[in-house]
Amino acid sequence: MLKLRVIIGALLLSAIPVFAGNVFVTEYEYQADLNVYVVDYEYQADLNVYYVEYEYQADDEDALWYLAEYEYQSDVNIYFVEYEYQADLKINVVEYEYQAEWKEGHPWRGRLH
Repeated sequence: MLKLRVIIGALLLSAIPVFAGNVFVTEYEYQADLNVYVVDYEYQADLNVYYVEYEYQADDEDALWYLAEYEYQSDVNIYFVEYEYQADLKINVVEYEYQAEWKEGHPWRGRLH
């Protein structure tokens, strides 16, 4: 399962040139502000995320993520964890921008940008 998540993360990073506002994926858990777990379905997620192509598209939007190439470009640093119980935030990556939203109140709401 971890290998699948690593492959998904690598594909996302290679498909989009650069990451709540701006998000940087850290290599190690201790470097992250937030531990994230990717769920399979929208109903399981705290936040449905849509990856945008340009940095300006993610401004002031928690659910629109621009993948930053470097840590200094990011608003928040995340680490993808292997198990759901390790996560501070559960996300689902959606296909369309209009689907990107918080599902319920969450301590990180409004803090990702």
